[in-house]
Amino acid sequence: MSAIVQTEDEYEDLLGLWSDLEAGLGIVLGNPASVQEFEQRVWQYDRWLQALLERDTDLGLYLLFQLATNSAVGYSALHALVSAMLCHLVASGLALPGNERDSLVHAAMTMNMAMTALQDQLAVQSERPSAEQQNAIQAHSAQGVLLLANFGIVDKLWLDTVALHHNENNGQNALASMTPANRLARILQRVDRYAAMISPRKSREGRTTTDSANLIIANSKAQQDEVGQALVAAVGWYPPGTYVRLDNQALAVVTHRTGLPGQPVVAIVINEAGALLKPPRLHRLTDGSPGIKATLTTSAVNFHLNHHLILRLGADPSLVS
Repeated sequence: MSAIVQTEDEYEDLLGLWSDLEAGLGIVLGNPASVQEFEQRVWQYDRWLQALLERDTDLGLYLLFQLATNSAVGYSALHALVSAMLCHLVASGLALPGNERDSLVHAAMTMNMAMTALQDQLAVQSERPSAEQQNAIQAHSAQGVLLLANFGIVDKLWLDTVALHHNENNGQNALASMTPANRLARILQRVDRYAAMISPRKSREGRTTTDSANLIIANSKAQQDEVGQALVAAVGWYPPGTYVRLDNQALAVVTHRTGLPGQPVVAIVINEAGALLKPPRLHRLTDGSPGIKATLTTSAVNFHLNHHLILRLGADPSLVS
């Protein structure tokens, strides 16, 4: 089982590595003109992402979903990183060729670079976008391609995926029958929407991960649901870092995926009587009841959790219920 950290130092180190990756990507996206060897920097962050996920995918999901669902501050870089992570996992599940996987992840990292500052602003403003902001939103895909080309990107599949990622006509057929650019654009479009749905804004709460996945799959029925199914297969209906209400009214946070998307491992943090558990207790839904009744938004959890303690539960068998 993954997502186990033995010590608080190990947890802080891993959290620091993910935070440094987000910060570095934020610098590249926020001020790309100041970045030397732009393409090499994107590849560097891609390798960094892969190394962290290879080290512990569940922990990476846990930390990023916690960050994504907690705050609208610094939205653009975190959204790019979450989208890139999800695209990497979906590409693996769909067995995409290596070159398509690379172009897809790089497009996910850079799809909104023409509106980085605007995206951060929109996340924290309560009013609807102005006419000027709407125009910038409409133009950002094409402007992003121009920026990427100016910074030396010649990978046509990367550029085409960015250009098409908001195109509603990315094809109606099975993914395997589509052109590579349309295939990657459809995948990125679905992932982009899912990542946006779970993230809070000043103007609204984020949706629960289950609601978001359901909407992605429901909206893609007419165009096959391969991407939605691959997304759920990759992260589950209840990804690590998600808060859930159990059917005995206990509250828990998901810590690990299993082979069954609807039956993760959870850490029960509030018992059925409403008491905070110190320490929390690990519960494997594959072992039976209680099951999950509902997913909760982060805003519904108004108490502080010791995430290091939660993530080291699997290392102590006495903490498993």
